[in-house]
Amino acid sequence: MDDELGELIEPLLPPWPEQSPGPRPVSDRLCLQGILYVLYQDISWQLLPLELGFGSGQTCWRRLGRWHEAGVFDRLHRLLLAKLHAAGELDWSRACVDASHIRAKKGEPGPARRRSTAGRRAVSTT
Repeated sequence: MDDELGELIEPLLPPWPEQSPGPRPVSDRLCLQGILYVLYQDISWQLLPLELGFGSGQTCWRRLGRWHEAGVFDRLHRLLLAKLHAAGELDWSRACVDASHIRAKKGEPGPARRRSTAGRRAVSTT
């Protein structure tokens, strides 16, 4: 990850809580590089090599969840799209919508079936 992308992402990341117990955490930048490594190499979190200096797979996985809950990736996606659009690097003619995420309505819903309120015969007990 280059410095320009790191500087773009850094303000979006939530601050680390000061009262957190345990050792000093791995830097956000190294953790993000670990997350990208796992996703790019398509390996499990447990197989992230400690020798690379990104922290453990568990650390990166927890940080990913924390950032997801804080909405970091949604804001980053919007920011990158805006920058690419401003630079004229997006071809919107090739955009598509995935129907698995957008409800496809099939016309107006029909009227609801009305339940009868008339009396019924009692059930036979013999």
